[in-house]
Amino acid sequence: MVGNAFTFGVKPGGLTDSSQVSILLCYLIKHAAPLSRNDIENALLGEELVNYFELASSLGDLQQQGLIMEDAEGFYHITPKGLSVTDELGFDLLPRSVRESAIRSVVRAQQWVRKSAQHQTEITKTAQGYKVNCSMQEMGSEVFSLSFTLPDERTAQMVRDAFVEKGSDIYALLLETLTSEQPEAPIAVP
Repeated sequence: MVGNAFTFGVKPGGLTDSSQVSILLCYLIKHAAPLSRNDIENALLGEELVNYFELASSLGDLQQQGLIMEDAEGFYHITPKGLSVTDELGFDLLPRSVRESAIRSVVRAQQWVRKSAQHQTEITKTAQGYKVNCSMQEMGSEVFSLSFTLPDERTAQMVRDAFVEKGSDIYALLLETLTSEQPEAPIAVP
């Protein structure tokens, strides 16, 4: 069975109409800007809210129509013309569940980018399995590092993703454990 290229990858309840995709893009850029193309793709394609081809086509159309603009750094911003379209049509043509899911997804994608810049990881294959080097950076300096040797690549990827997501929590917990008052060790009597 051959699928439709413009609905492939869109979950039930997602958007398959190009007008709705365009309005969603304006809505997102209005409420979560500045957004790069990568931010938008990761959020909307990851949630299966739109199809890649519709997304790419709509971004180009919106720029041509002057509803959004891309700055020199590659971030999209809504124009006054785009604001009026979003305000007039955003709530009428976009289901609330799609609007909310899209915003949550964009926020998660942006948080991931920020966290991955601070919580850096590297996976390398070794004779013993896979080594995951994790480190936290603050103002250009390493403040914490930790390494794990794991048996397989999938487990290494899970550790990498967990460190990016929870590196600050891990650091705080470890620091608290290491600096909390310890009961005095008994003195050994010879």
